[in-house]
Amino acid sequence: MKKALITGITGQDGSYLAEFLLNKGYEVYGMVRRASVDRFDRIQHIRDKLHIFHGDLLDQFSLVRTIEKSEPDELYNLGAQSFVPTSWEQPVLTAEFTGVGVTRILEAVRQVNPKIKFYQASSSEMFGKVVEIPQKETTPFYPRSPYGVAKVYAHYITVNYRESFGIYTCSGILFNHESPRRGHEFVTRKITDAVARIVTGKSKSLTLGNLEAERDWGFAGDYVEAMWMMLQQPEPDDYVIGTGEAHTVKEVVEIAFERAGLDWQKYLLVDKHFFRPSEVDQLVGDYSKAKAKLGWEPKVKFRELIEMMVDADIALYKSGA
Repeated sequence: MKKALITGITGQDGSYLAEFLLNKGYEVYGMVRRASVDRFDRIQHIRDKLHIFHGDLLDQFSLVRTIEKSEPDELYNLGAQSFVPTSWEQPVLTAEFTGVGVTRILEAVRQVNPKIKFYQASSSEMFGKVVEIPQKETTPFYPRSPYGVAKVYAHYITVNYRESFGIYTCSGILFNHESPRRGHEFVTRKITDAVARIVTGKSKSLTLGNLEAERDWGFAGDYVEAMWMMLQQPEPDDYVIGTGEAHTVKEVVEIAFERAGLDWQKYLLVDKHFFRPSEVDQLVGDYSKAKAKLGWEPKVKFRELIEMMVDADIALYKSGA
C-alpha cells in the first residue's frame, strides 16, 4: 500500500485529493496547523480513514517529524496562504508560507528521504501580466501580487531541488479551480453563496469588483487527478493544468443568477474597493502538454461547474446550515 502525505489537507484541493488517493488504495496522511478550533468540515466524511499530524510550514522541526512518522512515498504540498488579496495585507507572511515554506519542506524531504516524490502546487498567478495567450509551461512569469511572487519562488526552488539533488519534484501550474468546497473569500464561491442567500431570503444584494477580469476556471475534482498523474511518470516535470477557456467574472454572475431564476442586474453592486492594486486581466491555460504526456483532460465544463456550486449552496442554506 502506497503512502501519501498532504499538506493543506483540510482545504478544497486537499480534501478532493485525499478522497481520490483513498479510492486508489493509498494510506493517506495529512498535515494541518494546530489551532484553537480544528476545521475538518471538508474531510469530515473521510476523517476516520485519515492519519492527521500537526505541523507548520514555518516550523522546520515539525516538517521533519511529520515526514519521519508518516514515511510517505508521495508528498503533495498544497499548504499556503492562498488568497491573493490577503497577500497585499500580509505580504511577509505570504512569502514565508507560500514561498520559503516550500524550501523548508523540500529540505526536510532531502534530510529524511530524498526518494520521496514531491508535488508542488504552483499557480497561474505566476503569469500575472501575461506576455502571451494562452499560457504554457515555457511562458515567462510576470507576477502581479505578493502571492504570485511567492509562488514563482516556490516554483523555481522546486525545480532547483530536482536539478541540484536529483529529487523527484513536479510543479503543477494550476489555473483557477473551483467546487462547492471553495472558500467563501474566492469570487466564484462569493457569487454562488450570495445567490443562495438571496434565494433563501438571507440577503438582498451582491457586491463585486472588476467584472471584466478573465480566468480559466475548472473543477478542483478534475485537477487533483492531474496532480497524482504527474507523480506516476518515469521522469519528473512541470505541467500547466487548465481548461483552455477564458471566462469573465460577469459570465459567472450571469450563469449563477440564471440558475436560480433571478435577474442579476437587480442585485449586483460594483465597488472599486474590491479592485486589485495591480490587476491580472486574462489568464487562460494551454494544457496540451498534460494531455499529450499524462493523458489528462478536464471533464467538468464551465457552466456545469457554476451550476453545481449554485445548487450546492442553495441546498446548504435550505438545510439550515
